[in-house]
Amino acid sequence: MAILAFCLTLSLLWSVSFSRMAWRARLRVLGFIGLVSVLLVSLFRYEGVSGDLIPIIKWRWSSADKSETVDVEVEEIAIGGVYQQFLGPTRNATVTGADLTLDWSTNGPKLLWRQRMGEAWSGFAISGTQAVTQEQRGDSELVSCYHLLTGEKLWESSVSARYDNVLGGVGPRATPAIYGNRVYAVGATGELSCLELFSGEKLWGLNILERHGAELPDWGVAGSPLVHDGLVILSPGGPDGNSLVAYDKFSGSLVWAAGSDRAHWSSPVVHEIEGEQQVLIFNASGLAAHSVENGSIRWEYPWTRSKGTPRVAIPVRTTGNRFAISSGYGAGADLFEVTLSEGPFRAEQVWRSLHLKAKFNNFVFRDGYLYGLDDGVLTCVDVETGRRAWKQGRYGHGQVILGDRWLLLMAENGEVILLDPNPIEVIVLGRFAALKGKTWNPPAMVGPYLLVRNHLEAACYQLPVSN
Repeated sequence: MAILAFCLTLSLLWSVSFSRMAWRARLRVLGFIGLVSVLLVSLFRYEGVSGDLIPIIKWRWSSADKSETVDVEVEEIAIGGVYQQFLGPTRNATVTGADLTLDWSTNGPKLLWRQRMGEAWSGFAISGTQAVTQEQRGDSELVSCYHLLTGEKLWESSVSARYDNVLGGVGPRATPAIYGNRVYAVGATGELSCLELFSGEKLWGLNILERHGAELPDWGVAGSPLVHDGLVILSPGGPDGNSLVAYDKFSGSLVWAAGSDRAHWSSPVVHEIEGEQQVLIFNASGLAAHSVENGSIRWEYPWTRSKGTPRVAIPVRTTGNRFAISSGYGAGADLFEVTLSEGPFRAEQVWRSLHLKAKFNNFVFRDGYLYGLDDGVLTCVDVETGRRAWKQGRYGHGQVILGDRWLLLMAENGEVILLDPNPIEVIVLGRFAALKGKTWNPPAMVGPYLLVRNHLEAACYQLPVSN
């Protein structure tokens, strides 16, 4: 695209300034180019790029659907559980207890509500009927709370901040976290806010990039806050011991800061390894594990392939102390094992594979197999060997949620697909168009209620459950 634009610019410059055409002909060329440019700007609008960096061009008068609320009985089914942070209760895109009907041919999902949203790539955090997300409205970043079952806006809290990228789009990237009656949210420029869940009152806040001397990442701050015990853990990626930081969740005072690696766009996650609570974070140079207690680095796993390309997916624990890590742009995936003998912790590679390239999508583990999007195509990988069991279905760069008996895929085009997660073959159980337009935002689910959004709209669906 850059080469084409450069060549067209040079051609226009030559024809107007250096060609041997008559001046009248040159002016006609210039006028024609101007007329075409005006028509293109008047008729079309640019809406960023797809996950494969293909420009998205739409008619200027096209828009998302208007707000819509549907009269559906929802009181009879308990909400059940929480989805209180990025990727759910255990931060691995997995939920339990949602006994969905696996046949949608006669009893399909029901729309509860749909409405326009301010631009953002955030997902929803859900506790009870409080559903919290982030939006961009003009020059303000909002943390917004909606009623899960009606879509009614309950409150909003704003800070003066705006992030806009010609490829990545506008608005916040991270998903808020709910802990008790508090909400923690970080915007695309590093503005961290602690809010009261039921009123939106701001309790404390700060800018994590300014506080820790970190640079704004090329695609904005995308690491979602992690609340663990009494800490709020974030990844500003600052130098000189300011890569990963932890604040007191009540007062906002700094508890510890450690590491010096530059942050990418992954979010921290806590795992217990050999009896020790450790925070894992996927940085520019690789994976680092920090002590929850004091932030000290316990071990590291280098990631040097596809230098400079985004590291986004959260590492996935498989069996024992083995973890899978993956990134896109041809990098692939590694499985490694963490051990502790008489010396320090060590992380050693078990296998390396090109059969899972998670560009900016998270993947899941079940019964010895990894399920995820390999550069936009759904794939299943044997965790013992790194070999592909199957690969089928080009769904783009969406997101997944794993249930007890099902795998739910939110495709990049806004379609929801229900699948049977098995290593033998791809079995599609049901599908429906949930949203319109590019959908990179992670879905959220509590009980039978599926909450989805993109940069234009949000919707809540009641999925059918077994009796």
